[in-house]
Amino acid sequence: MNPNLETDIRQICKEFGNDRGRMMDIVIAVQKKHGCVNDDAMDLIAKTVATHRVEVESTVSFYAFLSTRPRGTIVIRLCHDIIDKMHGSDAVAAALAREVGVPFGQTTSDGKITLEYAPCLGLCDQAPAALVNDVPVTNLSTDKARWMVQELRKHHDPNQLVTEFGDGNNAHELIRSMVYNNIRKRGEVVFAEMKPGEALQKALSMSPAEVIREIKASRLRGRGGAGFPTGMKWEFTRGAPGDNRYVMCNADEGEPGTFKDRVILTECPDLMFEGMTIAGYAIGGNTGILYLRGEYAYLRSYLEHVLADRRKKGLLGKSVCGAKHCFDFDIRIQMGAGAYVCGEETALISSCEGTRGDPKNRPPYPAQKGYLDCPSVVNNVETLCCAARIMEKGAAWFAQMGTTDSPGTKLLSVSGDCKRPGVYEVPFGIPVREVLAMVGAEDAMAIQIGGASGQMVGPKDYDRPISYEGLATGGSLMVFGPKRNVLEAAHMFMDFFVEESCGYCTPCRVGNVLLKDRLEKILNGQGEPGDLDYLQELGQTVKVLSRCGLGQTSSNPVLTTLKNFRNVYEGLVKVNQDKFQSSFDIKAALTPARKIIGRESVIYT
Repeated sequence: MNPNLETDIRQICKEFGNDRGRMMDIVIAVQKKHGCVNDDAMDLIAKTVATHRVEVESTVSFYAFLSTRPRGTIVIRLCHDIIDKMHGSDAVAAALAREVGVPFGQTTSDGKITLEYAPCLGLCDQAPAALVNDVPVTNLSTDKARWMVQELRKHHDPNQLVTEFGDGNNAHELIRSMVYNNIRKRGEVVFAEMKPGEALQKALSMSPAEVIREIKASRLRGRGGAGFPTGMKWEFTRGAPGDNRYVMCNADEGEPGTFKDRVILTECPDLMFEGMTIAGYAIGGNTGILYLRGEYAYLRSYLEHVLADRRKKGLLGKSVCGAKHCFDFDIRIQMGAGAYVCGEETALISSCEGTRGDPKNRPPYPAQKGYLDCPSVVNNVETLCCAARIMEKGAAWFAQMGTTDSPGTKLLSVSGDCKRPGVYEVPFGIPVREVLAMVGAEDAMAIQIGGASGQMVGPKDYDRPISYEGLATGGSLMVFGPKRNVLEAAHMFMDFFVEESCGYCTPCRVGNVLLKDRLEKILNGQGEPGDLDYLQELGQTVKVLSRCGLGQTSSNPVLTTLKNFRNVYEGLVKVNQDKFQSSFDIKAALTPARKIIGRESVIYT
């Protein structure tokens, strides 16, 4: 055992109050200090916080960024989502493997560099991209990949890879990142100027019930994709029995093609934190938790700085905005560690409680029993920004934008085969065709709207509006040009869901593998007409019987391409006249036997 391990773990656990519920913070800190959370570390953590060893191991084994074995002192995580692949990440991966001298998933013999793939880094507008430890490196090429490795071998400091800073706060001394915001269109809600505290003061001049009525009057719906009315969620949480209530901000945007929250966190954190504080006042809570995805760790110091500044200004902490309001509220940041399923609200709560990011059974809903079994409201970053702006400008001002069922504006993360990828703030109700013209993608053969779990639609749907009653989206819009294969895209999305499933329920754990395999069979030219019915029936089964939102939407890549691009499927399948299973290769199956007996088959030649 490392002689310093016990001392370090005792100190780390003490920093988090020896609280088993802060397990995520503890294991992340131990890994940062010692490179992994090995068997000895897990035993010591369990003993120190008075829990079972299996509980510690369960948490460590669940998250992609945690490991029980040492990784390199430098971990290069290359994004391999569909947008990065479209921009050449396969060539970049080959260049990295050659330059480092090991394949992906392995560490160099000197223990210096580990190569890994990451499913999505929130950088699709500047792909291919990688994380080098916590440092994002964007717009990679094969030459830049080789240069990156050569530089790391010289100084072993990922921060020195940043030779120029991105725009806006990316150049802030606490961020110093090469990432660009790529804000292509600013609207009146999220990207407008704000004066910190103005919306909060207006909210505190009202009763909590009046604040909730104002949010309900605005008809604000959740911007994460589901579109649940925000005012109703706050009202349910306030009305639930319990002594403590919590506000939780979901900043775990892990959906491929989504990166709008990254820009808000960089440029508009005051607006988001103001929204959290207003929500806390409305529901009667005094604690907020920002769940920040591990891929955005490079923003944490800056966000902590913003929180500290708000405390100095009296906008957080004891007696917010003055003693007359008798309102205490503060916010802490909870880091994630690489698990897409934690974007589901109950899985996020599980992670904040220090366990695996497993979704919880519903009911009860978080508004009734959420974090630590207390009433909790979970809103995403954009929703809370909208709530703050509503309190500043008024419900009527907000409701006159967009459509009747979808008021306000929507942030779109646009990437793929377009001339101007980036973030656009547009009014709800805007037709898809208008967005495509705006981003320089008039020749789009297909778009994936709503991320991997959304819909793949073609030109016949381009006149439909982007709205909850039209084409709903949490914000992602991936563009596929005329030369792309929509079934290859669907196959990649299914591969993502197979990897990211928590594995709890059979429909999601097994069904998605079967969907992916049958899709692969069709892509390989071995498909039969009956496979289309199989995909439809199985996709519906996964959708209906899965336990959480991930599983309930995971079959959408298959179901929506079957609906909107059936001609592509039909062009690949064919009737098998001899009725033998076309996916079975008898020659390949006999290969082991041929090697054993040392001769070819006399029947199957």
